[in-house]
Amino acid sequence: ITRMHFQWDWLCLGVLIINSVTAEIENEETLDGDVEVEDFDKQSQGADVDRDKSSLEVVYQTPQPTGEVYFTETFDGVLAGWVLSKTKKEDTDDDIAKYDGRWEVEELKENTVPGDKGLVLKSVAKHHAISAMLTKAFIFDNKPLIVQYEVNFQEGIDCGGAYIKLLSSSDDLNLEHFFDKTPYTIMFGPDKCGEDYKLHFIFRHKNPKTGEYDEKHAKRPDVDLKKFYLDKKTHLYTLVLKPDDTFEMLIDQSVVSKGSLLEDMVPPVNPPREIEDPSEKKPDDWDERPKIPDPNAVKPDDWDEDEPSKIEDPDAVKPEGWLDDEPQYVPDPNAKKPKDWDEEMDGEWEAPQIPNPKCETAPGCGHWVRPMKNNPNYKGKWKAPMIDNPNYQGIWSPRKIPNPDYFEDLHPFKMTTVSAIGLELWSMTSDIYFDNFIICSEKEVADRWAADGWGLKKLVASANEPGMFSQLVTAAEDHPWLWVLYILTLALPVGLGVLFCWPAKKTDEDIDFKKTDVSKPIAKGELKQEREELEDDEIELEEEKENEDAPEDEIREMEETKRKLIKDTKMMGRKVPPSENLISSAKDEGEGGEDDEEENEVADESQGEGDKSNKSGSEDEVS
Repeated sequence: ITRMHFQWDWLCLGVLIINSVTAEIENEETLDGDVEVEDFDKQSQGADVDRDKSSLEVVYQTPQPTGEVYFTETFDGVLAGWVLSKTKKEDTDDDIAKYDGRWEVEELKENTVPGDKGLVLKSVAKHHAISAMLTKAFIFDNKPLIVQYEVNFQEGIDCGGAYIKLLSSSDDLNLEHFFDKTPYTIMFGPDKCGEDYKLHFIFRHKNPKTGEYDEKHAKRPDVDLKKFYLDKKTHLYTLVLKPDDTFEMLIDQSVVSKGSLLEDMVPPVNPPREIEDPSEKKPDDWDERPKIPDPNAVKPDDWDEDEPSKIEDPDAVKPEGWLDDEPQYVPDPNAKKPKDWDEEMDGEWEAPQIPNPKCETAPGCGHWVRPMKNNPNYKGKWKAPMIDNPNYQGIWSPRKIPNPDYFEDLHPFKMTTVSAIGLELWSMTSDIYFDNFIICSEKEVADRWAADGWGLKKLVASANEPGMFSQLVTAAEDHPWLWVLYILTLALPVGLGVLFCWPAKKTDEDIDFKKTDVSKPIAKGELKQEREELEDDEIELEEEKENEDAPEDEIREMEETKRKLIKDTKMMGRKVPPSENLISSAKDEGEGGEDDEEENEVADESQGEGDKSNKSGSEDEVS
């Protein structure tokens, strides 16, 4: 039983290890999209495959919108309608103030889909600005706003953004002068610097009282965004704003953040109804102390504030062998003055100090000083105990007054109309890839657009994924402790095979438990003696019953019958029954024959003596 428990423990441990490895590999994968694609066999020899070419033959067709849209861009043709900014960034050094970052239209470096191109940010440490007018302006009325586009950080990302701005409509909007202070309605997209990974959603809200605009930031998503910046894959970013004043942010068609424009923005859209009176000040006599020193307390007479906290231990004794005359450090005898040492410039040369080797074998060197210990008489500076403050008035706060700037906007969805889209970015990493912009109001239209563009990229990337072995190695590079799990997982089948299949040694207990009882042969004499004793017992019982009620004549007849029965029994005892031949062994029939006859004669004699005693006993009873 113990062995079986031990084997089951190993089996359970193996299942846990395999599940841990499987979970770790799954954590390295990106969020799955809702686009349905066929499964393709993964090639495990990724190192020998040219990553610039797709291992899956696909036919790419430029996506076409299937419903009403406000803007689309695939970058598959001529870069028409896009305008490069010619202005400068304000409050910046002239060397880097120009928006002179370079843009190119080209295919992806990895997982390339032939014919599918995108807009690529090419320059490092430069300002980039490019924009385009929408096909038609989006008015925030009773239709949702859906903004969707693709981003691929082909070289990873050190510090930079890939967000877009939806520019507010105005009569003086000039795309050639698009810069960081150009009014926008919504800013959305990924941004990263250092270890701060963000997904922005910012909208500019107009104060109905003052007419000024304030930026409202959505709360940070609870999802870990790091892998979307570092895996060098194309990811789909989607923002959905609904007329009911709610929003959703999605990555690869999975929701990573959602909330309400009224409740989940920082700072809140609507200011508080009341504010603290800025003109009110705390009175000078306001007492906020909950506890105060007891004014009636007196320092005890025996309280000595001059006692030190530490004193020398009077019971300490200098260890034997202490070298009082030896210093703890001595000049290094092996040190030599450098050849370039100039005593006039550097002064007199002295050998460096090293620990005194004589002190290594001794308890210590130099002047011995008694160790210090805590002073039992130390009490420190006396302070009066604290008591409740009878004049405590609580923490002061100014009174509340109605907020003169209060307003209530119940529908912040009704934002400023949008008429253009722009990318205004600074990056320390090049080759940021943008593709397949769409602005619409129907989720089905955006999903179909994503299936024809991003879905195809995802399909090709999945076909080019490395095999299981490469994924295990990659996961172990990020988490070295996985090597332990791998080794245990490989050793587990061997260990289980040995435990379950290897023959186990039989213990003494097992042998005793499985050992069967062997029947012993019964000797002829023993069998006859047992049978005679059994017959004698039966005869005696019958005689006792009969003697209780039988008359004297009948008793005499019974005695005669008894003697005849005993005589017949003796005669039968001299013959060996056939059943004894089956029980006795050949040895018993041969060498033991003579012994059996002797045993029979002894039994006959003893039986005769018993008969005589029985006869005499019964005659006594008759008389």
